[in-house]
Amino acid sequence: MAKSLPKAGKRQTGKRPVQTYVHRNQRVRIPDGYMAVGMITSAHGLRGEVKVELHTDFPERFAPDVVVYLGEELEKAIISAARPHQGQMLLQFHGVDDRSGADELRGLWVFIPEEEAVELEADTYFVHDIIGLSVQTVDGKLLGTVEEVRFTGANEVYVVASPDEPHLEILL
Repeated sequence: MAKSLPKAGKRQTGKRPVQTYVHRNQRVRIPDGYMAVGMITSAHGLRGEVKVELHTDFPERFAPDVVVYLGEELEKAIISAARPHQGQMLLQFHGVDDRSGADELRGLWVFIPEEEAVELEADTYFVHDIIGLSVQTVDGKLLGTVEEVRFTGANEVYVVASPDEPHLEILL
């Protein structure tokens, strides 16, 4: 690999409490040991580029010669070109040279191994590290467990499942 991504510092995560990601009300399985960093939304142009909706705060990770993995089958793909476009990224992969090849990738998630995650600042966490945590009041009363984090544009909303009422969602 000609370019490498910053390596993460030691994180005390072990196994993740959940292995799904919710996107537009659709649950997507995240393979063990990987992180979702984008989703291919469509082909772009005629030369094999794809539009990637970013699920990372570090778009610089998408660069030529970087290896990513596509779909739950973790098909290895090497980025041959990358450029920002209207809040998304346009990527081209080695071996995908036309629109029909790019169309076949539509809807696939883009993953990286967790060990290639960017090191975060103190008191900053990845979403998958928050999901599954217990939530309690300052008095110690258990409210529930973080099930999902919704990104509304203005802020993040934490969806907490109540242990007492299974159909109740607490939004924080």
